[in-house]
Amino acid sequence: MARTLGDTALKAKEADETSPRPKARLDLFKFVPFRLNRLAAEVSSALAVEYQEQHGLDIPAWRVLATLGFRNDACSAQFISQCTRTHKSTISRAVTALLHDGLIERVENEADRREFRLQLTRKGRALYEELFPQLLRREDEILSCLSAQERKQLSALLGKLEQSLDLIQTSEEADAKQAY
Repeated sequence: MARTLGDTALKAKEADETSPRPKARLDLFKFVPFRLNRLAAEVSSALAVEYQEQHGLDIPAWRVLATLGFRNDACSAQFISQCTRTHKSTISRAVTALLHDGLIERVENEADRREFRLQLTRKGRALYEELFPQLLRREDEILSCLSAQERKQLSALLGKLEQSLDLIQTSEEADAKQAY
């Protein structure tokens, strides 16, 4: 009895279903969360050179200084932790070191006397004022491979991702929502 084309296709399908075939793999180099994380780590490390070599600050300490530096008023360590997406114990260690070095100070929270807020000291403000122009120049170097239009597009796309994840995008927005 002659085999039909349908019989042959059916046998091939059955063999396909029973034979082990390679499963699809996740290509990390195409996986956006991996790519964003890798870029963030690389950029953070490149910027860290500016404040680590000259001032002995690690990344968490810089995040505390930077958060306090752009604000007009004192804030809690919890605000810094949530704003920077850095674990609270890491921020706590950085706060302890910065307090010891005289770069930040605790001030009483007028609304809740059980809580202390943090602010830069004069020494901390001077360090922040010295560092942020250097970091902005370094950021420009990192982004120099992009045209002005591409930089705007990147910023807009990052903003869309942040918005879709309901992340606060500006200090004014954080203050208005009292989110942190």
